[in-house]
Amino acid sequence: MTEARVKLVLASASPRRLALLEQAGIKPDLLMPADIDETPMKRETPRRLAIRLANEKARTAQEAPLVKKLGTKTFIIAADTVVGLGRRILPKPETPEEAESCLWLLSGRSHWVYSAVTLLAPGGQSWRRCSETKVRFKRFSREDVDTYLKSGEWRGKAGGYAVQGRAESFVRTLSGSHSGVVGLPLYETIHLLHGAGYPVHYTWLTAPLSGV
Repeated sequence: MTEARVKLVLASASPRRLALLEQAGIKPDLLMPADIDETPMKRETPRRLAIRLANEKARTAQEAPLVKKLGTKTFIIAADTVVGLGRRILPKPETPEEAESCLWLLSGRSHWVYSAVTLLAPGGQSWRRCSETKVRFKRFSREDVDTYLKSGEWRGKAGGYAVQGRAESFVRTLSGSHSGVVGLPLYETIHLLHGAGYPVHYTWLTAPLSGV
């Protein structure tokens, strides 16, 4: 497999996942969002949900005509992030009421963020990893919640918050992968790509430095 012919697809429309991948010196050739049903199955745990959805996103993107057009030497990366309180799965709120409910549940408590990655490699091989990060928030005041809701930053975010934004000021402790909480655990992602034969270090030599 020659480096010049290898292609990479990111099965996501998330600007934060793209930014994280580019931060790690990797620029995908194609963004292919995968529209799937994210409804949890009965008795499904937060971790298992994250892993299943990442896998379904990758498989859905694999069947897209634009992806097939890239040829057989194509890698596909997909990810999903789920916030859990014990076995309880918190939603990705679309209304202020849903987001407010999430925030009060998380107030002053520790929760887990599961960020799963699936890699589909040329030849039909697939690999999965899931980062598990423990996050503890401060105890919220009514003003904290009301002003955060007005920001709109919570919309569509797992657990009703975006740690890369204003919500980082709520974090008392974070043990695990910060990038995983944002949406794409970089250690796991780069480890998978490198192990599967994607030319990670070649792209580091040819890609412009991020944030410099």
